[in-house]
Amino acid sequence: MYTQYFNLKQQPFSIAPDPRYLFMSERHREALAHLLYGVGSGGGFVLLTGEIGAGKTTVCRCFMEQIPADCRLAYIFNPKLTVEELLQSVCDEFGVAPEGASVKSYVDAVNSYLLESHAAGHNNVLVIDEAQNLSADVLEQLRLLTNLETSERKLLQIILIGQPELRQMLARPELEQLAQRVIARYHLGPLSEAEVGSYIQHRLAVAGAGAVELFPRGLLRRIHQLSKGVPRRINLLCDRALLGTYVENRAQVNATILRRAAAEVFAGESAPVKARAWRVAAAGVLTGAALTAAAAWQMMPAARAPSASPAQAAMPAARPAANSAAPQAAAPVPAATPVAPTAPAPSWLTMDGALRQLAAKWEVELSEGEGCAEAAKRNLRCMQTKGGLEEIRKLDRPVIIKLRDGESLPRNVLLTAVDDKRATLVGARGSEIVSTDALEARFDGTFTTFWRAPRSWREEVREGDKGPDVDWLARRLAQMNGVKKPRENQALAGETLRYLQEFQLAQGLKADGVAGPRTFIRLSQPGRETEPHLLAEAGK
Repeated sequence: MYTQYFNLKQQPFSIAPDPRYLFMSERHREALAHLLYGVGSGGGFVLLTGEIGAGKTTVCRCFMEQIPADCRLAYIFNPKLTVEELLQSVCDEFGVAPEGASVKSYVDAVNSYLLESHAAGHNNVLVIDEAQNLSADVLEQLRLLTNLETSERKLLQIILIGQPELRQMLARPELEQLAQRVIARYHLGPLSEAEVGSYIQHRLAVAGAGAVELFPRGLLRRIHQLSKGVPRRINLLCDRALLGTYVENRAQVNATILRRAAAEVFAGESAPVKARAWRVAAAGVLTGAALTAAAAWQMMPAARAPSASPAQAAMPAARPAANSAAPQAAAPVPAATPVAPTAPAPSWLTMDGALRQLAAKWEVELSEGEGCAEAAKRNLRCMQTKGGLEEIRKLDRPVIIKLRDGESLPRNVLLTAVDDKRATLVGARGSEIVSTDALEARFDGTFTTFWRAPRSWREEVREGDKGPDVDWLARRLAQMNGVKKPRENQALAGETLRYLQEFQLAQGLKADGVAGPRTFIRLSQPGRETEPHLLAEAGK
């Protein structure tokens, strides 16, 4: 809402892990150095711990981008596994095909793979996120996996990333053997007061704030105290403070606005009504009305069936309960008559609410306010892009779309089904079936969806790249074209590049030889029966 008001190009304090906003404090650099040192030190365990929101995922992503070319990476994001499930996940990540389905078969397959990989001059790194959720049995099995070694080094490097209780777990007597194999450990602490100021300025500068000082220096100490120096808490607090500043038509955040922002962000449902009313007042500002918070509650439009009488239509919306979620403006009735007029009109979704509903279709539960950052930990990647309904049909998965409703900003709904004539939209109050003509008239062309790929898969694979993602790409294209399986660790070039461009051309994609999310989704669609699909027939 406030980006245009402050002349910003983007929202500077989003909690999505955008690499452009990466701020590496001295602590983050030290943590990264420990991970890189561990990879080159001959194997064993490396331990990285930190509080929730301290930036462990940021450091991990930086590490994975800087991992040496001769390293093969496996990433496990959901460690609540049995020993057998863990070993199966390790095999899947390294592309190993065990001969059976027993623990012994998995271990034998991993050991054979590690020996062959070592002979070819490759190192292997296993990264386990949220490792505080590992059981003692699983940790012991991980220790046993590191037993395979040469006279110079162990053949498997394991990196454990988790919350502070992970350190307490490894201090147990029964895990002493594993603890003795930890060759590097680092605890990622919060940012200092000076670093908080640098962090805020860095993100504002990337967002295009220039020399404008939106957060006066006198507030930085208070921001550090309220956020405890945790980057995610800083983002939540500063984002809400800028929203309050925008609503009150001020040029800078002040102490009162910051206090209200903290009450809303950190106190949950007990936040004062004035703080929670910012978002309602903001909706009024967008329509040009100078509304007070109380008036905004009463003047929000309500969703009604098309047959509502003029008198009913004039009635104000009921005020939400004090412990309900922050209100969003409800959707007006579409211009086109719905195919099923008795279906409840879906009210608009916040982006956070829409992401949580979309993740639920992948059988993933996201915490409130976490969005794409938490989804990434569950191996769900966000794709935010533009395209028409035909593009969405080809992707064949539910998407969050933005619809124009006559105001200056489009609103979010979930599109779960579409055919030639009808589409099913889901909002906060249920679903509604509309004609595709009405949908296209209001669809702004922006949509968001999830996609799942192996952890080693880059966002884009280009000509000349090497790695497990290129190997997968070459195997899949060779299979589709009925040619011999290519050798591994080959660069994306020659015949594979030609096959890729031909596939993109046939799919109506830009035939640039760059394999991004859209190309991967199209290539992997066969055999992805467990993923949610966009229903071909609306209303199902």
